[in-house]
Amino acid sequence: MPTTYPIAFGSYRADIAATGAGLRALETEKDGQPWPLTETWPAGEKPPLSAGLILAPWPNRVLDGKFTFAGVDHDLEITEPARNNASHGLVRRRDWDLLSHSESRVELTIEVGDEPGWGFPMRFGVTYELNASGLTATHTATNIGETAAPFGFGMHSFARVGDVPLDECTLEFHVGVRADLDPDRLVPVGDLVPVAGTDFDFSEPRKLAGVWLDTPFTHIAREYDGRARYVLRAPDGNGTVLWADEGLRWVQIFTADPEKGQAYPNRGRALAIEPMSCPANAFNSGTDLVILEPGQMWAGSWGIHAVS
Repeated sequence: MPTTYPIAFGSYRADIAATGAGLRALETEKDGQPWPLTETWPAGEKPPLSAGLILAPWPNRVLDGKFTFAGVDHDLEITEPARNNASHGLVRRRDWDLLSHSESRVELTIEVGDEPGWGFPMRFGVTYELNASGLTATHTATNIGETAAPFGFGMHSFARVGDVPLDECTLEFHVGVRADLDPDRLVPVGDLVPVAGTDFDFSEPRKLAGVWLDTPFTHIAREYDGRARYVLRAPDGNGTVLWADEGLRWVQIFTADPEKGQAYPNRGRALAIEPMSCPANAFNSGTDLVILEPGQMWAGSWGIHAVS
């Protein structure tokens, strides 16, 4: 089985990892040279900081790995021992099955259902496709069991603008509120907090030098096509746009930072823009949690393209 599946269209090139069905690399061309739009990692190796991986059937963390659904208690495997959380779902470290692979498109699938603490049979699918407008990723989750099942989705995507250092770039996105995180457990606590006029307000492009975030945002502004857009731009005007559809009602913005003990290899500081259907610990809070009835399917999409 190959470790990656390359796809291409026009000036765009992408590489999809079989493990985690992750976006290992996405690039276009500038002045005849490769121009990375995402952080990458060597093929066949473990992605640093879970870069590019799919987070399902829950994104981020479940506190203590415990939740109750339909009156039944569940104890998930603790995959973040330092904080005693079940982190980032069940499929980011597993090999996905290939359904189809063409020059510009690849489709992968995987099933879960008998993992520790998880008794809900589900099938996940993802299609990555390149066209003149860049990359589109379409995700599905189908309840193939006989009872209702909880579900949440996230994508641990990192964005970059060529080889321009992150601290020289600006970031712009439009949201209404953020969630405070418990500094030790990194799950939301308290009420949602308005961002307008605060250090978390990116409604105008803001230079990222000195900025550190590990913050979930929601009440996301949508444009004419229903998409939210997150724009990372270099000083010369070149940029990378990550968009997300209406099913992805949350976004976690995270800056990898050597001073926080989380450097991105060979890059230092790096930016994750993580579209999610719900925040961390939604299995306990119920916030924007999706309930899939038997046979029901959820779908969501996001994408990345270059701008100048």
